[in-house]
Amino acid sequence: MSETAELAEFRASTRQWLQENCPPEMREPVLTEDDVCWGGRNVVFQNEAQKVWLQRMAGRGWTVPTWPREYGGGGLSPAQAKVLAQEMRALNCRPPVQSFGIWMLGPALLKFGSHEQKLEHLPPIVRGEIRWCQGYSEPNAGSDLASLATRADDKGDHFIVNGQKIWTSYADKADWIFCLVRTDFSAKKHDGISFVLFDMASPGVSTKPIRLISGKSPFCETFFDNVRVEKRNLVGTAGRGWDVAKYLLTHEREMISSIGDRGASKPLGQTIADLVGRDEQGRIADALLRARVADFEVDEASFRLMLERFGEQMRAGSAHPAYSSALKYYGSELNKRRHELLMAAGGSDALEWDSERSNDGFAARTWLRTKANSIEGGTSEVQLGVVAKRILELPGA
Repeated sequence: MSETAELAEFRASTRQWLQENCPPEMREPVLTEDDVCWGGRNVVFQNEAQKVWLQRMAGRGWTVPTWPREYGGGGLSPAQAKVLAQEMRALNCRPPVQSFGIWMLGPALLKFGSHEQKLEHLPPIVRGEIRWCQGYSEPNAGSDLASLATRADDKGDHFIVNGQKIWTSYADKADWIFCLVRTDFSAKKHDGISFVLFDMASPGVSTKPIRLISGKSPFCETFFDNVRVEKRNLVGTAGRGWDVAKYLLTHEREMISSIGDRGASKPLGQTIADLVGRDEQGRIADALLRARVADFEVDEASFRLMLERFGEQMRAGSAHPAYSSALKYYGSELNKRRHELLMAAGGSDALEWDSERSNDGFAARTWLRTKANSIEGGTSEVQLGVVAKRILELPGA
């Protein structure tokens, strides 16, 4: 279908702006964790280009292009946002900032937050000034999240929060947390939960990193000891936080599923050809590996189209609410396959753990990190159960 004249004009102007404003360094593939900008109060930019790229995109609201201009977003239509994404991909532009605020909290605030909460929290997210973490899972409340025990006692104009969270991604680096707490102790477990926001610098908040098999610590234990939370930071209605939590989880699963899409990165086939060499026809020299890569890239292309279709259905209000579980499951499995292939292509060199040549073992550590993709955000088994029951409508056991 051909574009309208207005959309074609927007595409041309967007392409020109990106060409003039995206620094060359921000068009290079991500090679280390330092190449990713998470923003926040204590952000340390890798270089001036990373800082400039964030500032320029945030200045147009293009870090979150479809959010309303009133809250710092770009105010773009879904069609315009799709064009922006396509043009960024064509130029290999990196995302200017990665953010749980953009992926998860922002959509929840736009739906459930008060106008004052939106004005307070959304513009700093757009500008990459505040880094958020997610306080959901607990030691005895993982897949059965509604059994959470962290409590918030009502003290009139504020709550006092006590309890523990676990697997809190980047809690040791986050500025604020969006957190599920129990405020009604007599109600059924889903009905007594509230959704609150508070500063991680509040007295009584502490974190302890959890070292993973990758040798890194993106996850943390998070402890709350008599933490004061003002009632103005309650999102939605007290005791109805599960509604907010469920809505946010669909966006979390979308976020995790997106790891199945390579984005602006170089195609896997090109990367592996660079590693193992090419035959006289310019193909991956190893025939068996070449067949595995071809199979993967077909699935990757299909997944990208599925993501686009889901996005269009979401904007039209016709998406199945459980479809995010299918995306989360398949995106996780696809990302694990991608890094299995990279490890196979890298051979013994890919197993280097600590060296300058291997970027501190980036390939091996990333491969190990992908093993958590099928656990975080709801295990693959849980997602398959949701698909079976709610999409395929299969009978229960």
